[in-house]
Amino acid sequence: MSEDSIRKIIHIDMDAFYASVEQRDFPEYRGKPLVVGGSPEGRGVVAAASYEVRKFGVHSAMPAAQAIRLCPHAVFVKPRFEVYRKISTQIRDIFFEYTDLVEPLSLDEAYLDVTENHIGLPSATLIARKIRERIKKETGLTASAGVGHNKFLAKIASDLEKPDGLSVILPEEAEDFLAELKIGTFHGVGDATKSKMHSLGIYTGKDLREWSELDLIEKFGKVGRHYYRIVRGIDHREVKTDRIRKSIGKERTFSEDIDDLNWIHNFLTELAGKVAESMQDKQAAGKTVTLKVRYADFETVTRSTSFNHYIDKADDIARTVIQLLEETETGNRRVRLLGITLSNLNLSEKGHYKQLEIPFES
Repeated sequence: MSEDSIRKIIHIDMDAFYASVEQRDFPEYRGKPLVVGGSPEGRGVVAAASYEVRKFGVHSAMPAAQAIRLCPHAVFVKPRFEVYRKISTQIRDIFFEYTDLVEPLSLDEAYLDVTENHIGLPSATLIARKIRERIKKETGLTASAGVGHNKFLAKIASDLEKPDGLSVILPEEAEDFLAELKIGTFHGVGDATKSKMHSLGIYTGKDLREWSELDLIEKFGKVGRHYYRIVRGIDHREVKTDRIRKSIGKERTFSEDIDDLNWIHNFLTELAGKVAESMQDKQAAGKTVTLKVRYADFETVTRSTSFNHYIDKADDIARTVIQLLEETETGNRRVRLLGITLSNLNLSEKGHYKQLEIPFES
């Protein structure tokens, strides 16, 4: 078995991300053919399209004037990119709880290598399911996921059951699956390439596989080598991340809204212990403690304080967040989420954690 065949890659793709955020935040848009970007006067370009308007053939990057011709009753809204970026960061923080190997492609999709992962699960499918459940619970949005032993297959798989789907392409099934796939469905084969392949009698993966590597290079240039490999399920690209972790945190969304202060104090003490465990596992400590509170109406507030020294002990973290809690309306307002984060970490210039030097008392 080759090296790439034993990797476990997940591709997560948020479903109609911008449009879904708007429909989540504004109930009057739900079930409507919603276009984010452009204008009802036909100016601009579609940034995102809800599934309701996609039925009419409207899609992202389409001129707004064309979208109106296809769906005259479409509802147009202005994009709120700051909101989308904030939610995207929240989703990526979920990814990093499972693996450090996360490669974001855009605000709404990313590759994750979970061959080795933080929760010790051997099944990428179970991890993908957990991530999708977390995203739904914590953001109210749906994501589709694909699982494969390389990036190409994971990307293909994530498109198979959209929206809100999970698909897996097993290593032993990959070649047969790709043989039956229409050539236009291959990631990286655009309309122009599809037309050229059709002119050459290539309509499916099976047709493509009959061509030699040299012949594909002759017809398509260097990218012909790529086509030769992907139709055989070969993709050695690694999941690359340039992320330097800037914080470590834990949070939880409750199934019922909470207003019992004693219960909340006990929960935060427990959560502080989990954060401390993570800090100690990574031989890290931080100077800034942040408490996150989301109320029942989804309003989210944070309160932070910084020290002039590093902390990583559960008691210190718990004592700090309970003090920060007094700066919120918790107790007077019901709470649906609580979180604790330590930031301003003891990182080296290369982003590695420095070994803590702990003085011993004589």
